[in-house]
Amino acid sequence: MSAERLEYTDEVAQATLGIYKKLEDQYKAEHWKTLAPYIYEINRLKREKNAVILAHNYMTPDIFHGVGDVVGDSLMLAQKAAESDADIIVQGGVHFMAETSKILCPEKKVLMPDMKAGCSLAESITADDVRKLKADHPGIPVITYVNTSAEVKAESDVCCTSSNALKIVNALGAEGHDTVIMTPDKFLAQNVAAETDVKIIIWEGSCMVHERFSAEDVRRMRAQHGNVFVMAHPECPPDVMAESDFSGSTAQIDNYIKEHKPAKAILMTECSMGGNIAAANPEVKIVGTCQMCPHMKRISLPKILKALQTEEPGVHVDAEISKRARVAVERMLELS
Repeated sequence: MSAERLEYTDEVAQATLGIYKKLEDQYKAEHWKTLAPYIYEINRLKREKNAVILAHNYMTPDIFHGVGDVVGDSLMLAQKAAESDADIIVQGGVHFMAETSKILCPEKKVLMPDMKAGCSLAESITADDVRKLKADHPGIPVITYVNTSAEVKAESDVCCTSSNALKIVNALGAEGHDTVIMTPDKFLAQNVAAETDVKIIIWEGSCMVHERFSAEDVRRMRAQHGNVFVMAHPECPPDVMAESDFSGSTAQIDNYIKEHKPAKAILMTECSMGGNIAAANPEVKIVGTCQMCPHMKRISLPKILKALQTEEPGVHVDAEISKRARVAVERMLELS
């Protein structure tokens, strides 16, 4: 079935009814009829080709709930993909995530529906930058956020995620390192520095989504929405974190919502995560501000379908770079 001939049939309607019931507050019926045929065909084709779709928390709800087989934050997606018996991985996310999947699943075919789906944070640092940092600060370990290219990971001593960054810093401190380098997110590094005695040398990178939030946004939302629970991602500036009730990675935010069910919540992170959480937790009212990531939004159902049909474009990582980057990722898993 080609993309040009997709139609909303009774069979498609019946097969996607359960998904639509979850998402009907977010998609009008007429819009859904344009999405459902893609969801139907993608789910059919991935079974035929033994493929799995990794859907990051920032994917739109039609992708996240409609075709995602493994959903969550970037590292968890790659880890779960490595555990699966799928032959093909389709990355619903941005390019560095597909590279991480390839690093952890070198034997699998990893497809990226749009190679232009980049990341402002990953693009803020290069392997040359890391080499210069090490030359300027000899003997000081480099901790690199997983939101980076394979080449940057390969030049680093250990990776971290937003959920385990503090643990990684303190683990290196316990090994006798009173100073570490953290790249590339300056706000994550600043937020970690506020909670540890280990000195952190900070790289001046940031996420174009999270850097836009301000403490004034939080105060304005509280004034507008009253008794609301504010949750911020640690890529946000420190003043946003100080004004929030909870801070954590996308996975930690998701888990908190599921476990504690706040009546009303504001998520200081990418817009689609609010939609995905609202669909999965209808008793929680998600209100207030959010910011859109244009890179994440390059991934769409038609592009996912085309990637599955053509098995292109494939993501490739140089074998030596992959080997060295994997050491940094495995070191993180060991320390955390």
